[in-house]
Amino acid sequence: MKITEIFKKHKRTFSFEFFPPKNYQSTLELGINLGQLLKLSPSFVSVTYGAGGSTQDLSFDLVDYIQNKLGMTSMAHYTCVNATREKVENDFRYLHEHNIRNLMLLRGDVPKGLSDFSAAPGDLKHATDLIAIAKKTGLFCIGAAGYPEVHRESPDAETDMKWLYNKVALGAEFIVTQMFFDNAVYFQFIEKARAAGINTRIIPGIIPITNFKQIKKFAEIGGASIPASIQDKLETYRDNPDKTYQAGVDIAIAQCIELLEKGAPGIHFYTLNKSSATVDIFSSLPVGLTW
Repeated sequence: MKITEIFKKHKRTFSFEFFPPKNYQSTLELGINLGQLLKLSPSFVSVTYGAGGSTQDLSFDLVDYIQNKLGMTSMAHYTCVNATREKVENDFRYLHEHNIRNLMLLRGDVPKGLSDFSAAPGDLKHATDLIAIAKKTGLFCIGAAGYPEVHRESPDAETDMKWLYNKVALGAEFIVTQMFFDNAVYFQFIEKARAAGINTRIIPGIIPITNFKQIKKFAEIGGASIPASIQDKLETYRDNPDKTYQAGVDIAIAQCIELLEKGAPGIHFYTLNKSSATVDIFSSLPVGLTW
């Protein structure tokens, strides 16, 4: 099923993102956590592609398993890293043959050893290149990324919004945002997007801060700011993992409730392949704000 068909049936969607496991232990852990999260009946599940496309085979295997063995609507991430037009067309054909109907199309991170993406191998350099190819096939529902606090390589917010508009104009049918921790940033982003003529569904991406050091690093890489009030609270518990976990979950619950109460069309959870925090957060949302 295409995700846009789910949108027609549900005002809100709740989705989970996983990444391919890299060893036997993480495979076992993913299986346990996947089972716990799927009990929540997510609207759809997405699978990341890995830095530099390093886990493409594992990514394709996992999205295939979730779609065809577990029967969940799945979305495959795909990036421009090392992507030639021929390779992209072959990969899209492969995914379609395996019943994958949803794609999250991204440029991807700059490969190690390079200063910018323009020097990366491959014919394609922008998410818009992938979107155009996927749209031409007419086979997929296409998702794209949005950056409430501006992509770290964009010169300014106006330029970043133009890129987002181009993604939608070329065929992106919905947007999932980069993580953020200040809801005002998301709602300001929505206002700017609507003013720019972008009317697609924009789903907020949320990550629970259960490991402050780890999430702080992710935020720095992705250009997301963590409000001082959250940093101060979590710094207080830096030597107490249990209290850090509970504080992070409580922060995410409050964030999700406010987003949903103010009209967000659901939540996309960056699970980090762990179930407990996402289960605790989702289970704490008022029934009237979920389905």
